[in-house]
This record gives sequence, C-alpha cells and structure tokens, in this order.
Amino acid sequence: MAWLWVILGVALLYFGGELLVRHAVALARRIGMSPLVVGLTVVAFGTSAPELAATLAAALGGNPQVAYGNVVGSNIANLSLVLGLAALVHPLRTKARFIRREMPFLLIVSLVLYFVIADGWIGRVEGILLFAGLLAYLTYLLREKEEVPDVEAEFAAEYARSGPAAWISLLGIAAGVALLTVGASALVEGAATLARAWGVSDRVVGLTVVALGTSLPELASALVAARKGESELVLGNLVGSNIFNVFAILGITAMVRPIQPDGPGIVVDLSVMLGLVLLAWPFLYTGLRLGRREGAVLLIVYLVYVRYLFAA
Repeated sequence: MAWLWVILGVALLYFGGELLVRHAVALARRIGMSPLVVGLTVVAFGTSAPELAATLAAALGGNPQVAYGNVVGSNIANLSLVLGLAALVHPLRTKARFIRREMPFLLIVSLVLYFVIADGWIGRVEGILLFAGLLAYLTYLLREKEEVPDVEAEFAAEYARSGPAAWISLLGIAAGVALLTVGASALVEGAATLARAWGVSDRVVGLTVVALGTSLPELASALVAARKGESELVLGNLVGSNIFNVFAILGITAMVRPIQPDGPGIVVDLSVMLGLVLLAWPFLYTGLRLGRREGAVLLIVYLVYVRYLFAA
C-alpha cells in the first residue's frame, strides 16, 4: 500500500504542476504581470502549499525535527535536485537583473534562516518577524513594473493573448494546487511509511523523504516549464519557493507553535543550504545561463549530501 501511495502521489503532482504552470502563465498574460513576478508569487505560493501543510502537521504533532528538516531539506532540494534536473532538461537563461536582485536577496534570506535556526529555537517573535519579511517582500514584488521584452515575446508565441477568462485561470490554478497538495500528502505518507520501516531517523526523514515529497510540486512545475523553455518561470519559482519556505512556512509555523530543532547535524545542513546558494550564483553569473554541465554538478551535490545523511 505504501508503494501505491507513492505512485499515486507522483502522478497527481505531475498533473497538478502542469495545471498550475499553464493557468498561472495564462493569468499573467491577462493581467500584464511579468513571468518572473508570476513565478515568484502565484506559482511559488501554490507549490509551497504542501511544505506548509507538512511543516504545520509536524510541529503540531510534536516532531520539530521533521518540521525543521522539511524547510531546510526543501530549500536544499530546490537548489540542487530541482534546479539541476531542470537545467538538464533545457539550459536555463536569465537576465542580469535576476543576478543583481533575486540571488543576493536569496542569500540574505538563507543567512537569516541560518542564524534563526542555529541557536536551536524558533519562537513566536521570530515567526512574526519572518512573516513581516514576507509581507515586505510581496509588497516590493507587486510594485515591480519592469518588463522583459524577449521573455514577453516567448510568452506571446507560446500562449495567445486571448487565453481563457480570468475566472477559468483561477479555477485551473486552484485545481492545480489541490492536486499538488493531495499528491504531496499521498507521497509523503507512503514514503514516510517505507522510510520508518527501514529504520531511518526523524531528522533524515524530514530532510529527505518529507522534503523531497513536498518539493515534488516545484520539481513537476519546473520540469514542465523547462521543457517549454520558460527559464524565467523556472528560476522565479525556485527562488520564490525558497524565500516563501523561510518567511511564510517557517514564520507561520513558529507563530502557531515554536519549533525547537536539535542535533549535531543542524549546522551541516544549514551550511549545505548556504553553499548551494553560493554555488548557483556564479553558475548563473557566467554567461547568464545555467547549462547542463552546471545542472549535473548541482545534482551530484544533492546525491552526495543524501548519501552523507544516510551514512551518518
């Protein structure tokens, strides 16, 4: 039964990712938002919903190791596994403004997460401050008016301006989020059952099984967008998801119930997360693209990290 839940979860995640990306893009075309902003807001929020549900459930269930591991593990998976596989599907191109603006901000957010978690306690005050950071971030994004002409041309070629009505797009986004949430829940339930049967610790379950399961929406939507050549949507989604994981998911969870992760491996996990930001940044800076070679390096880093977790 556990394997059936895993297969069902993967199928629902793929179709949910397809629905979410297509209707989010259609909505962007209709209301005039840039692809990058849509990836950083609508898609990132939708694909982060499983992380929020899993982290809240773990915290309320008295399992802080899984709650911590889900956020940190998801951020690690997004910048290594998901970004690496997306680059292998199709090399990702970006703009200088993404390197100057989004990547430094992601580094700052990762540093905030490092110092918030490193002391072994995330209280309600920290949660409120993190959530305030999310509101400030969203306010800044929604005031962003800069257009990207060549990306707009790609969108015009792929999606007609006379797309579905706005209410149909909203329904499509809602259906995609629902499928992603149900699929992630099914996958995590099945995978966690298998992992516990194999005698894996809660910390490793949170960093791998749960984090990977809840990151599959990002993986599904990123692979769909990469296959269509929507590099800005892929990068915006992953960066936005990592930012939302810290500000929204950790902030909301800590406000509901403080989190107290512990264990000697926390500093190692946070260092890997920071190291991936510092690795992806120069990869994107050189030639304003992330090619298949760089994608393979990121994927290898993830595999080595997972191997370390299970060997420790």
